[in-house]
Amino acid sequence: EKATQFWAQICLDTNTAFVNCMPAFIASDKEWAQKFADKNIPIIGDDIKGQVGATIVHRTLARLCNDRGASIEKTYQINVGGNTDFLNMKEQERLVSKRISKTESVQSQLDERLDDDQIYVGPSDFIPFLGNTKLMFMRIEGKQWANIPYNMEVRLEVDDKSNSAGIVIDAIRLAKIALDKGVGGPIIPASAYLMKHPIKQMTDTEAKTVCEKFVAGND
Repeated sequence: EKATQFWAQICLDTNTAFVNCMPAFIASDKEWAQKFADKNIPIIGDDIKGQVGATIVHRTLARLCNDRGASIEKTYQINVGGNTDFLNMKEQERLVSKRISKTESVQSQLDERLDDDQIYVGPSDFIPFLGNTKLMFMRIEGKQWANIPYNMEVRLEVDDKSNSAGIVIDAIRLAKIALDKGVGGPIIPASAYLMKHPIKQMTDTEAKTVCEKFVAGND
């Protein structure tokens, strides 16, 4: 978090757009957001969503259940991997903002917010031989029509870093568009579409629409 804040300040000092892929809250923090707005410098953040990653899959399925009229009573998402990201997160103090980011990303898609003890979302362990492979295990439990229970389980396997790389490139492109437009502060369309913890959450369908409008100049 301190390293992210350091680079955020460097961007403010040098009038440079900032894309925050880390789970440290800068773009979604009111004080930091105001600093970038005051200097009319674009910032996109926080915490990158993978192209087809654990959070985007979990969010989408949770939203689908509610859109189809099914309630969600409890859910979990467990992630394991073997790269240095997972190694760093063995230190529990580094997990606080990451768990908040991932949990709020899912909660924001639900019609009714789950109690804290009915949802678990977060990195779980470091398995060295997995290398850059990330495994996600997700479960949703709830009730359908006539109070009939249902559940689903998903196993997702991805290359962790490349899964984010294309999204990062899009974020950089959108930051450049914001610079060309002369727009500063949190770039909400880009942040809502590409990041787990934007200053304003949207459904992914809505975020995609406003992001495309921003690119087209119809914002």
